Amino acid sequence: MSVWHGDLRKKKPSGGRKTACRKKRRFERGSFAAETSLGSDTKRFVRGQGGNVRTRLLAASHANISNPSTGKTKRVKIDKVISNPANVDYDRRGVITRGTAIETSLGVAQVTSRPGQDSIVNAILVPKKTK
Repeated sequence: MSVWHGDLRKKKPSGGRKTACRKKRRFERGSFAAETSLGSDTKRFVRGQGGNVRTRLLAASHANISNPSTGKTKRVKIDKVISNPANVDYDRRGVITRGTAIETSLGVAQVTSRPGQDSIVNAILVPKKTK
């Protein structure tokens, strides 16, 4: 089962219905989100157009954390998912997407990569607020 991204069923500017000039095509198929979760590293390989191979990250245990103040990057274990602003349901389930706040041994970091499409978790350390 897949998602279809064709636009044959849209309406005309006048508001009338368009008649489909052809059937669905395989290249118009979409795919479901990878929904990267916390766990042992698991990847899935998907064939793209032109025989290209895309890698989807299904589960991740480590992240590359970059510290903007020092300019250093370290590979650190992810302790837990704090919040996900993309979706309330993702927040509850602990799904890692771009913009997700994660807890690590270095501190709180925000994910800058798109794990479901880039197959890697890159994040920037969030500076602690001082009062």
